[in-house]
Amino acid sequence: MQKITHQQLLDWLRKEVKISLGCTEPIAIAYAAAVAAKYLKEPLVKIVGNISENLYKNAMGVTIPGTAYSGVTLSAAIGAIGGNADAGLEVLKDITTAQIAEAYRLNESGHVRLETLEAEDFIFIDITVYSLCEQCRVVIQGSHTNITELYINNIKQDLTNDLMTNNIQSTELPQFSLLDAFRFITEVAAKDIMFMLKSAEVNSALSDEGQRKNYGLNVSGALVQARKNGFISADLLSQMLINTTAASDARMGGAPLPAMSNYGSGNQGITVTMPVLTLAKHLNVDDEILARALALAHLAAISIHMRYTRLSALCAASTAAMGAAAGMSWLLTKNYQTISYAVSNMISDISGIICDGASNSCAMKVSTATACAFKSVLMAQQNTVVGERDGIVSCDVEGSINNLCKLVLSPMRQTDKEIISIMTLK
Repeated sequence: MQKITHQQLLDWLRKEVKISLGCTEPIAIAYAAAVAAKYLKEPLVKIVGNISENLYKNAMGVTIPGTAYSGVTLSAAIGAIGGNADAGLEVLKDITTAQIAEAYRLNESGHVRLETLEAEDFIFIDITVYSLCEQCRVVIQGSHTNITELYINNIKQDLTNDLMTNNIQSTELPQFSLLDAFRFITEVAAKDIMFMLKSAEVNSALSDEGQRKNYGLNVSGALVQARKNGFISADLLSQMLINTTAASDARMGGAPLPAMSNYGSGNQGITVTMPVLTLAKHLNVDDEILARALALAHLAAISIHMRYTRLSALCAASTAAMGAAAGMSWLLTKNYQTISYAVSNMISDISGIICDGASNSCAMKVSTATACAFKSVLMAQQNTVVGERDGIVSCDVEGSINNLCKLVLSPMRQTDKEIISIMTLK
């Protein structure tokens, strides 16, 4: 890996740690439709298009925020009718009940059709919206808001500056290691990373909402009840699980609140943030220490995920939780070896969790990954690490990360195809 500067790592954080309302796959569909509808001068009457199979997998079952509905075609309809094309991943933040009802009627009329295709880019959307006399086509590739083509009445348009703000690909920034991230958060001026506290604020609000009201499978509610019944202890781990899964319950269950995402996923942002925040509160650390821990956690998760595809057969909550493990390890020890041991332990433990699409059950995987992260940190604190003779773990953490990513990039592609086949045939 080439040498990376502090500014480039700050750029990584600003580009990949973003506010997002709702699961980012249906939101990406809604965003594409909203942008296309922005250029119609008359009411829309029809939406057609194609989306990648992987995007379909992650968009078909999750609740659209602010509604009680799910589905890829309804996501497009709501985005086109009520979406704010200038709001990026918060495209649906201002939708009204009347707009939801109108979108539902359009969808039920059969005038919204989205087909799946096997695309080279796992994130691929090609949507055209029609009025009686006009049409606009939008193509998104590579990342959730990366518009690469825009056509009005079949004439290709130059992408305007406001659209280009969402078109910054992660490949423009160099890859970096876990050690790079550790050195950065150790050396960077505190004032430069205090914005990371926003991830704690946003995801805490989502967690509070999930604990206030039952959403999705209410995994956090089951844990709270288990504590009341004496089945599990009222300890730091159980609080960490409740805080983290409550945010995921709310997000996947359609709560009208945003998440602070990591690498294009709100669940990843939640899983990175909430365990670190819970431990930080337990340790009663100040804002600067928390900001450094959160910056390390988010960067560690980015460092791992940028080595494989944004969508895959691997549940990214597991790699996000590796970021949380890094942040928690730093809070406890400030020691790089402990951090690397914790991540290697996690790679040995939960490297096989599959992603079977975004849905309410994501909160269960988030809970599993969070518990693994804390266990791995506690082992690392005792200088215990899975050895290089054990499975896919290497003699150093970078080798372990790369081995995990090799599985995602090659053999797990077939796993992904089988998962998508099972889901689409149900």
